[in-house]
Amino acid sequence: MAVSLTEPRFTTETGVAARIAAIAAPVLADLGFRLVRVKISGQDGMTVQIMAERPDGSMSVGDCEAVSQALSPVLDVEDPVEGGYRLEISSPGIDRPLVRISDFDRARGHEARIEMAAAIDGRKRFRGIIAGLEGEEGDARVRLRRTDAKAPEPAEVSLKLADIAEAKLVLTEALIRQTLRSAKAAKRIDAATEPPPRRGPGRFKPPREALRKAKSG
Repeated sequence: MAVSLTEPRFTTETGVAARIAAIAAPVLADLGFRLVRVKISGQDGMTVQIMAERPDGSMSVGDCEAVSQALSPVLDVEDPVEGGYRLEISSPGIDRPLVRISDFDRARGHEARIEMAAAIDGRKRFRGIIAGLEGEEGDARVRLRRTDAKAPEPAEVSLKLADIAEAKLVLTEALIRQTLRSAKAAKRIDAATEPPPRRGPGRFKPPREALRKAKSG
């Protein structure tokens, strides 16, 4: 599945968090990142947490610093939050929120917790293995092989992504192993594409100009 900066989220914020998201999203896009989630909490007085990532799902410490430096002055000018607050830029983490179709596509075979906006057969919350996707865009659905099903409940359900209130991966050993493998593979690729280091004359080796002068003397 093609992944792009402009792929829409199917879950969005409300209130002040929505105003912050509207300000942050275009700034992030200009830097090559996508907004994942904005969350406001009462920690340390007030904390505004902005989760972001590159389209491939990566987000380094350096990326977080770059986003913070670009976004902080914009938020200061727009002033969407009354009073002081602490801005926190972070990656989605291993047990990440699932907010786009591509998130579910990447998470196939892993376990997730999903809460629907409205109950389905009297149930809002589901937990299970992401088995696949059906449909496209607004009609897209996720097939979930349930790990929380009790007889006579169905072992598999099809949930419309547009009706999901919140979805998040479950932190399992399999998910951790895959994340570590992906990180190692990314490091190998980075190492292979980096240009070879340029070697200087060495600490005790005189520069060429000095050598030429010594020979001519």
